[in-house]
Amino acid sequence: MAEKLEDLNLPMTVVTRIVKEALPEGVSISKEARTGLAKAASVFVLYVTSAATNIVKNNKRKVLTGQDVVEAMKDIEFDRFVEPLTEALENYKQMVSAKKLSNKKKDDGDEVEIIEED
Repeated sequence: MAEKLEDLNLPMTVVTRIVKEALPEGVSISKEARTGLAKAASVFVLYVTSAATNIVKNNKRKVLTGQDVVEAMKDIEFDRFVEPLTEALENYKQMVSAKKLSNKKKDDGDEVEIIEED
């Protein structure tokens, strides 16, 4: 667990990058607003994590999954984000699956066939 409350904050560089990508061109954001957004994002992540943890505990499991996060978003009435989150989760699963397949093909391709010449 975190030793200090500040340890639970998202990195400011990550929040700044996300905010800059979301803002229209020509619009800037003050340091105070970035700090506020970072704190709000951190609180939101903790809130969703708590809701997802409750789902895990209620189902007598020990591992929190992506589907638990989706269910938590429904529980905390953030239904608007359920579909995009579900799509992102599926894309992530496909990416991981493709990467595993690619690595397996690389591993299988390590075998060298020796052809003897007459």
